[in-house]
Amino acid sequence: MATLGSLERAIMDVLWDARKPLLVREVLARLNKDRALAYTTVQTVAERLLKKGLLVRTPYRNAFRYAAVHSRDEHVTRLMLEALSASTDRLPVLARFAQSVEDADALALLEELQARRTGQRRSTT
Repeated sequence: MATLGSLERAIMDVLWDARKPLLVREVLARLNKDRALAYTTVQTVAERLLKKGLLVRTPYRNAFRYAAVHSRDEHVTRLMLEALSASTDRLPVLARFAQSVEDADALALLEELQARRTGQRRSTT
């Protein structure tokens, strides 16, 4: 799973924030609050994201609505797991990660691991 380019990320952010499928023109309108992009540019990048498996599209009249396949959290989780799998020795990577995160994040991770160990389900949003 490759990292996203800046426009790919911006389109994904719009779709994640919308929490519903959007037409290219709707994505374009939200993106053009900060910059001037052409419709065809956004359409081309949306098609690229579709081919990468990050978006799905459904027909709507004479156009398509696009939506993210996974939530933002699921996408980031996949990126983290991919990065971890790049190491032949995971323990040092996990140790460095644990030492690098903010204290609040370390505590949240510890609580999540303890809940996993005891079989308790924790809520994720």
